[in-house]
Amino acid sequence: MNPHLSRRQLLAQAGGGAGLLALAALLADEGLLNNSAAAADGSAGSAADPRLNPLAPRKSHFPAKAKSVIWLFMNGGPSQVDTWDYKPELEKRDGKELEGFDKNTGFFTAQVGPVMKSPFQFAQHGQSGAWVSEIFPKMAEHVDDMALIHSCYTGSNNHSPALFMINTGTARMGYPSVGSWVTYGLGSDSLNLPAFVAMTDPLGRGLPKGYSQNWSAGFLPSVYQGTWLKPQGDPIDNLYRPKDQTDAQQRATLDLLNKLNKHRLAKSPEELELAARIESFELAYRMQIAAPEAIDIDQEPEHMHKLYGVGDKRCDHFARQCLVARRMVERGVRFVQIYSGGMENERSWDGHANIKDNHTQFAGETDTPIGALLSDLKQRGLLDSTLVIWGGEFGRLPIVQKGGTGRDHNPHAFTYWLAGGGVKGGVRHGATDELGHKAVENRVHVNDLHATILHLLGLEHTKLTFRYNGRDFRLTDVAGHVVKEVLA
Repeated sequence: MNPHLSRRQLLAQAGGGAGLLALAALLADEGLLNNSAAAADGSAGSAADPRLNPLAPRKSHFPAKAKSVIWLFMNGGPSQVDTWDYKPELEKRDGKELEGFDKNTGFFTAQVGPVMKSPFQFAQHGQSGAWVSEIFPKMAEHVDDMALIHSCYTGSNNHSPALFMINTGTARMGYPSVGSWVTYGLGSDSLNLPAFVAMTDPLGRGLPKGYSQNWSAGFLPSVYQGTWLKPQGDPIDNLYRPKDQTDAQQRATLDLLNKLNKHRLAKSPEELELAARIESFELAYRMQIAAPEAIDIDQEPEHMHKLYGVGDKRCDHFARQCLVARRMVERGVRFVQIYSGGMENERSWDGHANIKDNHTQFAGETDTPIGALLSDLKQRGLLDSTLVIWGGEFGRLPIVQKGGTGRDHNPHAFTYWLAGGGVKGGVRHGATDELGHKAVENRVHVNDLHATILHLLGLEHTKLTFRYNGRDFRLTDVAGHVVKEVLA
């Protein structure tokens, strides 16, 4: 072979090599290139290698329609008997004592009053004839796409442990959230955006109790932690590159870090946190380009803003978050959770003092955006692959809380609805007693709800485990049954 090359020959060969490198990277990212063997320099594989990219897409346990989740979390505990669980008996027994009531059921044991009727009118909607409160006119248009689960129950009447329970499957802090388990099991379909995103109240009303523990990765590798989009300022810390650093300088720094980390990982492949750290650096770099575009709703047409309620003072903040959620799942984000309401009491759905004013306000903030989200997903063909979830951490009592016209916490009964990927629309599952006090028919524990969510995503809840401190953990602990009646 002639060792001397003309300039034309050199450019041709070098150009071809660069093209092959680019092609190899693309094939590897799509999982179409065999990278099972470690490279000679000690680095291993590609973005499809779970050792180096814990967020690489993974196969589900079985085929499923749902690929992503949008969880609309009504923080504070919405009242089932004032929203979705119509109980005409409340009006008949309004003002009468509830015989045999355990005063320790609610949080304020010294403020137990008589039965209180709902201040809202109910009407039937859709072909399914579901009863819906007047505070949800837009969501009511979608009842035939919803599976209403009226018989949910939990184990705590206090916000923090109840929030931990509904978000992590246990009433104690330090455990992985549902979104973290889902991304651990399935990875992400997006290379450039977080797999799991959480959005909270942007009106200065605080975070849900337990703060970031509600979207924590717990003992799972930290790469599965939910990314909190801050409601004020830059939505993600360090989203934008420092002004005094060029892209080439930043890329060179990351390349050096990756080379050192991969060398270490090749020697200690069991260091999962190191693999997560490598991917977090790369993801952060890619996000600096992709995330600003994904959350920029100004790119949406005016009619879409109007549909969601952007610009409407009452619901603008939640409308923007719902629109971002749709843009996120459209771009491959696996799990999005939006919290309506802040810390507690009148700053959230925690209507102790006046259930009418409280629920009128928060329904007004969320009804139009959620109705629009369902319509938008359906129109785009995304509802079939997106599981939409609505609910809070517990329900409310059918009695009045003395000192006002509100309701105390009720762990014995609350309503959740599911819509979209794999859900049988127009279904009403389970039932509470005649006053909506306790779930009595086809009761659904939080573990059952979680098992059902995982099933809809193609994950068998008993097989989705992680070994920690010498034992295998799972989201549903040692319980949980799939609610098959809500499956399409």
